[in-house]
Amino acid sequence: MDLEPLVARIDPEGEIPPLGDWHPEHAGEMDLVIAADGRWIHEGTVMSRPRLVRLLSTILRREADGRHALVTPVEKQLIHVEDCPFLVVDAEPDADGLWWLTTNMGDRLALDADHPFTLSQTPAGECVPEVPVRFGLAARLGRNVFYRLVEEAASFTLDDGREALGLESGGVWHPLGLVDGETACG
Repeated sequence: MDLEPLVARIDPEGEIPPLGDWHPEHAGEMDLVIAADGRWIHEGTVMSRPRLVRLLSTILRREADGRHALVTPVEKQLIHVEDCPFLVVDAEPDADGLWWLTTNMGDRLALDADHPFTLSQTPAGECVPEVPVRFGLAARLGRNVFYRLVEEAASFTLDDGREALGLESGGVWHPLGLVDGETACG
């Protein structure tokens, strides 16, 4: 499938459009995969144009049924996402101790009650934090960021009594992982 007609309907400045307001009647499916490592693969070929990938990421949302779709005002194309569609590639605390996360698509969000870490399983079976980003989409912590945050982590007790490592940010504890070799997520 040629991406140009889809891309022609997107704001070239890369602003996040109001996807929640768009409910196109025309729907299809395209051969686009977002791999667990963050690569976008169209028709078997890794997309090598970062601006195009960023542009497409601005029209990506997760549907109520859990499927992922690229959406414009006039059409919706379902795609396949192996894990979370985004990766957290950087994390920095501000002077007040609020952690700011940056995704591989340039989204910047505060780690707070609106964007909390939750532990979930990757396709490889690892229990790794993810964070909601926008329109039902989540970002998985990249390995380097995960290890950096673990260095800053403290131990705390989850509501179910299990011990975890995590960070306090935005007045909320955010779990990074379970202590004592526990592997169950959630």
